[in-house]
Amino acid sequence: MLARSTVATNKFFSAILAAVLLLTTLAACGQQTSNGTSQNTKPIVIGASIPNSGDFSADGLPTKQGYQLWANEINKRGGLLGHPVQLDLVSDNSTAPGTSVAYQKLINHDHVDLLMGPFADDEAVAAAKIANRSGYPMIVGSGTAPKVFTQGLTNLFSVSVPAKNLMNSFAEYILSLPAAQRPKTAAYLAQDDPYFHPQVEEAETLLEAGGVQTVLKLDTEGTYPAETTDYTPYVQKAIAAKADIVLMGTGTPDCIAFVKGFKQQHYNPKAMIFASGPDQGNQFTQPIGGSKVAEALFVPNGGWFAGLADTASYQNSQFKKDYIATYGGTADDISSDTVQAYSVGQVLEQAIDKAGSIDNGKIMQVLRSNTFNSLQGAVKFKPDGENEVAVAFLF
Repeated sequence: MLARSTVATNKFFSAILAAVLLLTTLAACGQQTSNGTSQNTKPIVIGASIPNSGDFSADGLPTKQGYQLWANEINKRGGLLGHPVQLDLVSDNSTAPGTSVAYQKLINHDHVDLLMGPFADDEAVAAAKIANRSGYPMIVGSGTAPKVFTQGLTNLFSVSVPAKNLMNSFAEYILSLPAAQRPKTAAYLAQDDPYFHPQVEEAETLLEAGGVQTVLKLDTEGTYPAETTDYTPYVQKAIAAKADIVLMGTGTPDCIAFVKGFKQQHYNPKAMIFASGPDQGNQFTQPIGGSKVAEALFVPNGGWFAGLADTASYQNSQFKKDYIATYGGTADDISSDTVQAYSVGQVLEQAIDKAGSIDNGKIMQVLRSNTFNSLQGAVKFKPDGENEVAVAFLF
């Protein structure tokens, strides 16, 4: 009798154990994503600020689109380390103080797991300073001005081409032309901005050293306040200089104003390059009267254009496909702001994969010692956070 009871009891517990194992297996299977990778239900929350209003409001939407496209693609592939990604995007009003408040909220109130950078240089510095206090790395896409890298911020990592190098390829192209074809005179204008002004200043130095005469000098006549809204006096200055080539440190609004003004006055220099504007897709071409008006304009590019193969532009095919499916239009409509934001996400993902963790200290160590891929090309950080391997294209 005792033996029979023992056997029965053993059978009973064996059945219970088998049921538990079966339920565990089924639960694990229930957490499989569509691509076969397991995904935990707790999200990884990533915070960033966006300029929804103020001077950089035109850049807010494309920046947001870049972050959102990246997060959507990550979640389609099973998340980060098996966790879905959730974005926490707050407004910074296009100011450094607003950015500081935004990142304090993200860290101290929202308790986000990770951070990504805001738009613009002063804002990038402000965000990195707040993040540094709490041990967060700050990966940025548009923080590339020289002043960004003189702050002693060891937690700042800029994935894009340093601003001071962006127009160098244009200057080198001009100087490479045969003497008979080479432009003889140049005019330089730029808004008083830490991102736009250094680009033109560096190119001016190169062209002057190469023998191109300056007829409108940047620092004495060609610099205008960043808050300027009436560009007519500067349009007239440029036209009056009658330069063979014009180099301009513009954002999108002033670029549109200059292009329209030059067109109305029938001013057609041999070449014009703008720091920003022609790279903003349909946000630029629509106001100036279509893409044909932009055909003779140059713009430096941070390493991306729609036709690049995936070998030169990491995940470019998927990025373009997702953009068109989500927002419509064509690949030519994609803003460089969107590309920069997406590149930030790409580098963050690779750093997390290499670290095997979302621990911010471990991620920071990986960022300091590795090379990464992005839509804009290779990324490797100097100790000051500058991308030392980035190469600008010219369009």
